Amino acid sequence: MHNAIVIIPTYNEIENIESIVKAVLSQSEDIHILIVDDNSPDLTGLKVKELQLEFPDRLFLESRMEKSGLGTAYIHGFHWCLNKHYDYIFEMDADFSHNPDDLIKLYNACHVEGADLSIGSRYIRGVNVVNWPLSRVLMSYLASIYVRIITGMKIHDTTAGFVCYKRRVLEALNLDTIKFIGYAFQIEMKFKAYLKGFKIIEVPVIFTDRTKGESKLSSGIISEAIFGVISMKIKSLFKK
Repeated sequence: MHNAIVIIPTYNEIENIESIVKAVLSQSEDIHILIVDDNSPDLTGLKVKELQLEFPDRLFLESRMEKSGLGTAYIHGFHWCLNKHYDYIFEMDADFSHNPDDLIKLYNACHVEGADLSIGSRYIRGVNVVNWPLSRVLMSYLASIYVRIITGMKIHDTTAGFVCYKRRVLEALNLDTIKFIGYAFQIEMKFKAYLKGFKIIEVPVIFTDRTKGESKLSSGIISEAIFGVISMKIKSLFKK
């Protein structure tokens, strides 16, 4: 995976951080990681600094002063990675809900198959989710259908957070105008790439819910996604 980096936003991920860093870096000697930590009270950032002694040229840390949302963490990371001239930039969670072994699949979809954006999809082949209650599976699955209907995107897993971007996609999007900070951020990034005509490929993966740490999902994040999609679509119509 030449010139590739994985952005992992963290907030209170002390139970997962060492394992996920080592699992990702074991995939390829060429892959790097950027941790964007929001001043985790459990000292996740301090643990990353310790791990940097073991991986000084492959593990990087950007520490922010406070918890500011998933979307702003990724935007911060995107700018950092673009300035460092990486060609393949991944989004990935710290809690092993995304399997590090699938990174090569997303990379190959871009590097070999010519995608500009590849998505680790839970829904391209049925429903591939492990350890979620049925209510949450239904909410996520129906949310993706809802987003497809509203936006017109032919993407099965519109809220997926396991993604690989070619740098030219991020360069083409005005990252500082990205509005949403929760899970709607994932939808907005895909929608803007879709409007630009970039080639998007979904890669089937199995999503496994976290076994350590706490979920960051909240009612505010859900409502942002539901109502944000409509406003995002309306604004795109006026821009035509």
